[in-house]
Amino acid sequence: MLRNNSVKAIAQSQRIVKRPFVVAAAANALLGSFEFYKNIDLATKMDKGQLHYEDANAQFNKKRTDQPFFTRGEPEYPGHVPLYLHEKLLMFLGSSLGAYLHPERNEFIVALGESAAVTPVLRSIQTTMLNDPVGRQILRERPRMTSTSLDLDHLRALPSNSIGGTYVSWLDRENCSPDTRVPVRYIDNEELAYIYQRYRECHDFYHAITGLPITIEGEIAVKVFEFMNIGMPMSGLGSLFAPLRLKKSQKKRLYDVYYPWAF
Repeated sequence: MLRNNSVKAIAQSQRIVKRPFVVAAAANALLGSFEFYKNIDLATKMDKGQLHYEDANAQFNKKRTDQPFFTRGEPEYPGHVPLYLHEKLLMFLGSSLGAYLHPERNEFIVALGESAAVTPVLRSIQTTMLNDPVGRQILRERPRMTSTSLDLDHLRALPSNSIGGTYVSWLDRENCSPDTRVPVRYIDNEELAYIYQRYRECHDFYHAITGLPITIEGEIAVKVFEFMNIGMPMSGLGSLFAPLRLKKSQKKRLYDVYYPWAF
């Protein structure tokens, strides 16, 4: 019996000793398989020329490409040019100076108007339009005021005291066309861009209903009228700074006649 117990103890100790060897053998087999496939992968890369010619800066460049510091937005409507905030600021400063020194150059006036048309003001106009049935219809249908959309011959047949008759009479008298208003490009929201386009195209209507001509005094007076009724920032800027270049007699006429009338 003692002998049998001794035999069992020896057999058990042999199993305990063999178990680590079995685990080690399995681990070695697994590592060997990994190295084998790794060598196959290295051989494949060498065959394709991917091992020795890899760009050392590839990972760095990839991170720079995946995460650019500035991300320019996608255009939201035809002709839209998305700008960074600092670009809009530079455009505002440059066009302000250009419009002051050369008020006859339309490109400065256009750029100043769009760069000064801040979102809160346009949103306020949008809210006003949405609260009115006609305003909602305008935003829904998006009518334009051009020689194509307006039947000028029909307007000429209207009574002279009608809005249409007054408008076309002013166009003929000033030798103007409704096609002179350039499309909006720098306002980032599609509907807000239309609202500003509508404001831009209505400018001649304000001239027509007030009877003001296309002169320096007439333009400034219309700007005051626009600012008091719509609140567009560019109109306010024009009201403040445009008179600085006028003669003393012109300033007096503006401050004594046109400004009180507009207010």
